[in-house]
Amino acid sequence: MSDLDTLSVNTVRGLCMDQIQKARSGHPGTPMGMAPVAYTLWQRFLRFDPADPIWPNRDRFVLSEGHASALLWSLLCLTGVRAVDPDYEVLGRPAVTLDDLRSFRQLGSRCPGHPEYRWTSGVEATTGPLGQGVATSVGMAIAGQWLAARYNRDGFTLFDFDVYALAGDGCMMEGISSEAASLAGHQQLANLCWIYDSNRVTIEGHTDITFTEDVAARFLAYGWNVTTVADANDLGQVSRALHTFRAESRRPTLVLVHSHIGYGSPVEDSPKAHGTPFGPEGVRATKRFLGLPPDAEFHIPDGVRDWFAEGIGRRGAQLRADWEQAFAAYRTAHPGLADELERIQRRELPDDWERALPSFPADPEGLATRDSSGQVLGAVAEAVPWVLGGSADLAPSTRTRLVFDGAGDFQPGDRSGRNLHFGIREHASAAVANGMALTKLRPYWSGFLIFSDYAKAAVRLSALMEIPTVHIFTHDSIGVGEDGPTHQPVEQLAGLRATPGLLVFRPADAGEVVETWRVVAALRHEPAALVLSRQALPTLDRAEGRLGDATGVARGAYVLADTPSGEPDLLLLATGSEVALALAAHEALTAGGVGSRVVSMPCWELFDRQPREYRDQVLPPSVRARVAVEEASTLGWDRYVGDGGAIVGMHTFGASAPLRQLLTKFGFTPARVVQAAHDLLAPAHGGDPGEEVTS
Repeated sequence: MSDLDTLSVNTVRGLCMDQIQKARSGHPGTPMGMAPVAYTLWQRFLRFDPADPIWPNRDRFVLSEGHASALLWSLLCLTGVRAVDPDYEVLGRPAVTLDDLRSFRQLGSRCPGHPEYRWTSGVEATTGPLGQGVATSVGMAIAGQWLAARYNRDGFTLFDFDVYALAGDGCMMEGISSEAASLAGHQQLANLCWIYDSNRVTIEGHTDITFTEDVAARFLAYGWNVTTVADANDLGQVSRALHTFRAESRRPTLVLVHSHIGYGSPVEDSPKAHGTPFGPEGVRATKRFLGLPPDAEFHIPDGVRDWFAEGIGRRGAQLRADWEQAFAAYRTAHPGLADELERIQRRELPDDWERALPSFPADPEGLATRDSSGQVLGAVAEAVPWVLGGSADLAPSTRTRLVFDGAGDFQPGDRSGRNLHFGIREHASAAVANGMALTKLRPYWSGFLIFSDYAKAAVRLSALMEIPTVHIFTHDSIGVGEDGPTHQPVEQLAGLRATPGLLVFRPADAGEVVETWRVVAALRHEPAALVLSRQALPTLDRAEGRLGDATGVARGAYVLADTPSGEPDLLLLATGSEVALALAAHEALTAGGVGSRVVSMPCWELFDRQPREYRDQVLPPSVRARVAVEEASTLGWDRYVGDGGAIVGMHTFGASAPLRQLLTKFGFTPARVVQAAHDLLAPAHGGDPGEEVTS
């Protein structure tokens, strides 16, 4: 290790201590202990240009142990990473300044408590919930392999990037890491390297109270290459381990690093070093031990920035310049593929992609929305070559397998396949899809709605990161019948709708499915959840204006059927399979002289964004008699029906029985909806305002 290596590592440590001490909040142990490892990776290996942090063939670094964010902020500051705006334009200012470090964990800071994608340039993924980062990195590695298979040509190696993730004991304990590691081992992702910071300390104490397994043996069983670094402070050992990864061509690599949490601090290797600042005296003592000025805060010694510029800066700039020169020639040799790549980077679609969308004739028998969605997805994927995905072992049920010529399966023997097999790993499936979306592909994954609970943390992160991952959920209600309450979702819709930034669509028929995909495919900064039926639903006859046009999906809710004249007496609100039920009740009410309006509400989030004028047109404030119908928890509907309405919904779990028996038992019949309407409209107001109607 040269003097400048030592000085640079200790500068990183000093900046980390100062951030945490000034904030009086944070986790100093891991940044202190792993500074030499992160420094070696960034300074000697990472193919990353600080001047262009979104260069497509850059190596990715994911800080899975996100509580160590001070380490990443210090590296971004010292290497001079430039800021990027939301339109993917590189700006002239640095992503992280010394002033940003001084405001660590403060309101509006570019250095928040955990790394946040799209907030601070140089952050490849939002991390913090342990295990999410390593699982997301698997998706990035898959994307790298797929991009290479589709776009590399003789004389043009446009994609060969590696993906690194820094993980800790907590990441290794989380179940999602096991799911993701198993998948990565099967897929032989040789471009993936997890660096495991084995410091043997968590918040409750040393890991011997909870975590005594042989992690290396576990990863060998997964099919990984495993190499060990006995001393995190030995840059030579770290370099040899990373060279071993670079030389591996058939397996992902786990670099198991034995580190000392809070290295050099007075509380080294204790739980205190993990989760609390050292205190002013502790910081000064540690700086003296490291040879830094003990009273200088946020100090960057002369020569350190230049040293980083000569290392990662010079290497990254040259690699990016070579890539851009190659891409210019590639554009001439392969203009169609080059156009695709430029669209991918801008999150744009082919100009004529909407022409591929199918249409569905009116059909009273209809088809399940999972079936119509499968057809639309296939058409969209054929028109947009960078749409790919799969299912958590349920593709035959979720109808998400792509079957057009050339779709193929993504496997070690064929990286060009568009169908991914995630296995029974819902949590990892969602996180892997997030990783692909972060690499600018358009991924989807699928499963049953009831199992969205297993994936909720990754679904939430897709919304927090503002990436257009598509989460496809089928078997959306008690309509799964005989499978019973273990497989019948009740509260899952409410949970998804409660997630800020997630668009949740529950289309009523094949026409609404087409319009849902028209919206979803074009999203650039929002994820979507499609909630689809197992049972057949009528394909509505919208000819000659008898029913509202399905293009109303783009506004979240629209008038589907209305009273022949005048203002309606009553509003019937529904989503998905219950829209046909609301229409049947509407016909019965009309025959009985009651003027009712049916409002289909496939996406609450889009409706809530509409101007008040439109929302009041669809749901006139003067009409207080409102009945909402949905085979799910009633939570949330009160804001649409108000205190003068009723909700036909679920307050219990379901039951195992044929579908028709379930619908009768739980009150999802035209007669029950009509009765709820009459109760609201009765002169004596036979029902209590705001009642929730169940069996």
